[in-house]
Amino acid sequence: MAEKHTQGISLKALVDKENDRVIFAEANEDFVDVLLSFLTMPMGTIIRLIRSKPPTLGIGCINNLYESIENLDVKRLQTEACKTMLLYPRNATAAECRRLKLKIDDDVEESRKYYLCHTHDWVLCSYKLLNHYRDGFCVCGGYMARKIYLTEKEHKERTKGVFVKGPTCLIISDELEIMPASIEASLSLFSKLGVMDGTTTEECNLNIGLDEVLSLLKCSLVSKTPLTETLLKHNPVPELGRVDFDQGSYIKSRIKEPALNVYGKIRVKLLVSKSKNMVCFAEAGEDFVSLLFSFLTVPLGRVVKEMHSGTSKGCITHLYNSVEELDAKQYLKSSEHKEMLLNPKLAPNYSYEKNPLGIEENRHPPYYYAKKDNDNFGYLISDETLISSWGLTSSTLTVMDPKCRVKEPTSGGFVIGPANFTVTDNLVISPVSPVSCLSLLNKLKVPFSDIEEHFVHVGTEEALRLLVTAFVSESALTNAFLREPSPEY
Repeated sequence: MAEKHTQGISLKALVDKENDRVIFAEANEDFVDVLLSFLTMPMGTIIRLIRSKPPTLGIGCINNLYESIENLDVKRLQTEACKTMLLYPRNATAAECRRLKLKIDDDVEESRKYYLCHTHDWVLCSYKLLNHYRDGFCVCGGYMARKIYLTEKEHKERTKGVFVKGPTCLIISDELEIMPASIEASLSLFSKLGVMDGTTTEECNLNIGLDEVLSLLKCSLVSKTPLTETLLKHNPVPELGRVDFDQGSYIKSRIKEPALNVYGKIRVKLLVSKSKNMVCFAEAGEDFVSLLFSFLTVPLGRVVKEMHSGTSKGCITHLYNSVEELDAKQYLKSSEHKEMLLNPKLAPNYSYEKNPLGIEENRHPPYYYAKKDNDNFGYLISDETLISSWGLTSSTLTVMDPKCRVKEPTSGGFVIGPANFTVTDNLVISPVSPVSCLSLLNKLKVPFSDIEEHFVHVGTEEALRLLVTAFVSESALTNAFLREPSPEY
């Protein structure tokens, strides 16, 4: 770990000494690539990373979803691998993120690890299955425990940049707006901050390491000045919590209107306080809970996209909008890399047929088990050119869906059913318990006479709105189902 911290990135910042704030930073593609990689990270990964460093910062209700998974008995899930998938979700752009100069997510290296059937002679197993997770069984009955790493082609001349075309120089504002380096852009930032001349400014040369990158990730979600918070070592910003929704947007409850087009939607019962106009809790089946748990697998960039330029307490929207505005031909590796950031996909096998989010899933490349004749050592390869150039013989492999049990394919999600769960307004999920529900009402100081039962039907529109409210609010169910969206969403 000490060795990792020595591999920093040089950064030049211009500081307003009078107001103790960063005006902007000047950086090359190495640093900008790290910032842009935030958009590719699944929400579960972000929770795992930011809570490992004090102070503990929450992201709306997403941290409660993460803790609910930790506390849930694995028997409630389709397979043991489901728990690992949700707590350590894969990044669909892991191959790109492995090339970052600073990697705060160690799991991108784990994405090269797979498992084969652990029979006495694996070649004799006719099923030729490949699994990303150890906790599984081959159709032949063998345990999927033979570890193998993906062999990738080595590039003798490593190209500069991962998402950003290098070599280049860009400037980053305190709010994480990324702009082409120019005098015009610099003067614009001076004017925006009310800095009239350079007499109060100071140039700082910094070395950015893993700790600083992790701090930037946290601050991008909770602060309007993440560079100042991180580079000038200011006191931590407060926790991201309840968003101040436009009071004028609290129109009559939509759930009291007749439900239309409910076919194929998820039915959820809400227990609502009439006097407080809030959801006390919901009672739902495994399909709704699988949807909520799947929020942990969604990349941050996709959540920001669904906000439709809405704002949260952080400034991650500025980072997203910067990618939209950057000229892909001039500053990004390709239009495909721009798409990776603006419309990131789920990692392979993380989607499921009935998930109403409808977020596209990345696909596995073809995989081969290849070896030389009369040699017991084999390679896992996805690049067919390696097989011919190395003179190997190969067998085509089939990647297992870790959510499916052996010989029991399912179109369901992560949670096994039939099952019933209680979901609180801030998305704490647990198996239904009448005692716990009554205790919750007492804690909320809601008398039984104040309770009304309502039913909502969750399709794509409702699921995406719930995803956004879970990210920006501590009252996700209330804001998703009882209150009309603010015009900015």
